[in-house]
Amino acid sequence: MVVSKALLVLGIVGLLAAAWLVVRQHKVPAAVPAFVSMVLLHVSTYIFLPVKTIVFWGVATLMVTALRWLLPQGELSGERSANLIIGVSSLAGCLLGILVGARFMVLGVILGALVGTMAFSRSPQGRWIMASHKTFVSFFCAKALLAVVAVSIVGISVEGFIF
Repeated sequence: MVVSKALLVLGIVGLLAAAWLVVRQHKVPAAVPAFVSMVLLHVSTYIFLPVKTIVFWGVATLMVTALRWLLPQGELSGERSANLIIGVSSLAGCLLGILVGARFMVLGVILGALVGTMAFSRSPQGRWIMASHKTFVSFFCAKALLAVVAVSIVGISVEGFIF
């Protein structure tokens, strides 16, 4: 009982840390604490997830971590504001997706990240993104994909409590 409650607290703290890392990108991708928190909450028996779900998001976390490791270390123009805009819009898409229905949560996160990327590309710091479609897709994969995986994992964990 005590271990279960401790895992619950650690899981919730990890989800909050992942949400913070989505908005304020650091060297550690936000998907790592989100996935660890999801597993902790599952082990604590406060949420139940099929093994397929845990394996799928574990592989997605590994892919995003490898992507973050392979990206160049230099700061892109407006990277901090891009993280803020994309992260907040992804979290908003997650909340709207949860309100519409549990099946639409991941779609809401993807659409939120897409809207956030488009909004950043309209800002003075992100005008270079719209130079070509290839640049937009590359920036979306480099920045928004990190947020999509982390926010989706957080949303799935929150849905575990709700449903």
